[in-house]
Amino acid sequence: MKTAYSTFVTLAAGTAALALSAPALAKSGAPVTVADGVTIDPIIDGMLRYEHVDQDDLGRDADALTLRLRGGVEVKAHGFSALAEAESTLAILDNYNDTIPGNNGYLGAEPYSVVADPQNVEVNRLQVGYSGKIGSITVGRQRIIHDDARFVGNVGWRQNEQTFDAVRAQGTLGPVILDATYSLSQRSIFGADSPNKYWDGDFVLLDGGVKVKGIALKGFAYLLDYDERLAMSSQTYGAIAAGAIPLGGTAKIDIKLRYARQSDYGANPINYAADYYDAELGVSVAGFGLKGGYEELGSDDGLAAFQTPMATAHAFNGWADLFLTTPSTGLRDYFGAVSAGFGDVGPLKGLKGMVVYHQFDSDVGGIDYGHEWDANLGFKVAGYGVLFKYANYTADSFGTDTEKFWVQFGFSF
Repeated sequence: MKTAYSTFVTLAAGTAALALSAPALAKSGAPVTVADGVTIDPIIDGMLRYEHVDQDDLGRDADALTLRLRGGVEVKAHGFSALAEAESTLAILDNYNDTIPGNNGYLGAEPYSVVADPQNVEVNRLQVGYSGKIGSITVGRQRIIHDDARFVGNVGWRQNEQTFDAVRAQGTLGPVILDATYSLSQRSIFGADSPNKYWDGDFVLLDGGVKVKGIALKGFAYLLDYDERLAMSSQTYGAIAAGAIPLGGTAKIDIKLRYARQSDYGANPINYAADYYDAELGVSVAGFGLKGGYEELGSDDGLAAFQTPMATAHAFNGWADLFLTTPSTGLRDYFGAVSAGFGDVGPLKGLKGMVVYHQFDSDVGGIDYGHEWDANLGFKVAGYGVLFKYANYTADSFGTDTEKFWVQFGFSF
């Protein structure tokens, strides 16, 4: 669309000008002091990504080359702040289903597998706030991430970020941390031209806990009442405990336990209740790590399952994204991971990699869904982040065999 493209070019030019005009300052990460107690912090962020999706039995392989740019500024003065940020994604190679019906001249869905990175120009964040000794308050369109983003996150893997129109208050009283949000709109990753560009409703996100001697204990409550996305309206209450046990030197044991109970809420037409369990144990020493775990998103006898509609779901249950929405029969994910950090290797800074295995089964019905291997390798070269990433899902009784491969280059100042 000409208007969107013109806006993208304008944003790209502005971002480039910011990067060129103050490279030393931007790379230092330090805001610019313009007066006593007043600072200006430019926001410059970019990501060039190639993604390939291979689903042979569907005959809809996809190739996407997209460029994402974010540009904006944050001004702070005596505890007050104002932030404005635009976001734009350009589809350089668009042989993929971007999830927008009728796009690129097709009457229905595009004849490719899905890559959920549509071409897009939008306001990503627009917020004001105040921060003091015991807490802060933020009003407007903002990024919200709770813990590891399992229930509330920004879907940071996709090119278009998820944000929220919300009021958020955060406070600290000694070891106690409190976090309360009221949101009236969830701004999705699907872009300004999508029928699913946002989901309105009444959303209450509560999180509070303590951190003592390396152990964090938290309780949370998420009340989601959607205006139209009724099947995702739910109330979720739970708790999480996470901590590390030092073993001497660089060695340690990491432990995470989480439980939640979810049931219908608001105008959800289905009366259900389901449990969530998460247990992880990891050991790391000298840059090498080994982790195993079990995650269950339960089902109410196949009627409905535990859902996480505000999560950064790509980070869980396999990078092939077969389980972004939990099947009605629930999901049990048995997983193990091996990771290694090699430090700086010649021009490759912070070289690290990981291999992950998942076995997916249903919570009810004894269904073997399938299994998946994932792997990645990342490093920095001349300040640019480079990532190679691979996912291979083998279907038994759910979905279809899926391979995905990514190469991406990113920068931020």
